[in-house]
Amino acid sequence: MSDDQRPAYDQAAVAELQSIRQSIDNIDAAVIHMLAERFKYTQRVGYLKASAGMPAADPAREKVQVSRLRSLAADAHLDPAFAEKFLNFIVAEVIHHHERIAGGDE
Repeated sequence: MSDDQRPAYDQAAVAELQSIRQSIDNIDAAVIHMLAERFKYTQRVGYLKASAGMPAADPAREKVQVSRLRSLAADAHLDPAFAEKFLNFIVAEVIHHHERIAGGDE
């Protein structure tokens, strides 16, 4: 669709939309950087566990973390079920990394 065929939107709304999207982009960047930082620490945990002969997974800790994250999510007005799914995804990736480390693949 060419510019002359696009509907004319309120320019104030367009400007606000661009501003909001920029904020979302900034938050997305921060989330990626925070995840990278988190994975640096979980990698250290993986090496420590491997050198000490500990299992990659720690179901008791995972249970505590899920409960803690669900509570934090509720306090932040975020769906606790979503927060739990997000944590479960991260934990599964961490365990995979720990298993690779223990197997000498990293």
